[in-house]
Amino acid sequence: MRNSLILLAIPLLAACGTATQSRPASTAPAPRIQTGSHTPPTNPAPPPSVTGAGFRAPRVMNLPGLEGVIGANATSLMRQFGSARLDVREGDVRKLQFSGQVCVLDIYLYPLNQGAEPTATYVDARRASDGLDVDRASCVAALKR
Repeated sequence: MRNSLILLAIPLLAACGTATQSRPASTAPAPRIQTGSHTPPTNPAPPPSVTGAGFRAPRVMNLPGLEGVIGANATSLMRQFGSARLDVREGDVRKLQFSGQVCVLDIYLYPLNQGAEPTATYVDARRASDGLDVDRASCVAALKR
C-alpha cells in the first residue's frame, strides 16, 4: 500500500515540476499602477508670528509665590536675580535662565500684545544636580538676591 501511494505521488510531483518549467520567463517591467492623480506638495503658510497677522496672546501662568516674576520684563528680572546664565531670543520671544547651587530657573517672556515688550508669562524650575522638577516658587525664593 505504501509503495502504491508513492507511485501515485510521482505523477503529481512531475506535473508540478513541468508546470513551472513551461512558463516563459518575463523580461517586461511590471506595469505601473496609478492610484489617483498626483498632487504636488505645497508650502505651508508661515506661522502668524512671522507674518505679523493673527497675533495670539500667550497664556499667563498664575501660581502663588511667582507674583514678582510673572509680568516682569527682562530688566526687572535681572535686578531680582542678577545676570542671566542664558539669554535666548527667537523672534519676539525671550528665555532667561538663572541658576544657583540649588536650582535652575527658566523664565519665558512673551509680548502680551502685538509689538509690546516681552514680559514673563511662564516659569519652569529644576534641581541643578539632576534636572528633576522642583517647586517654582521655592526656586524663585532661593535665587533672589
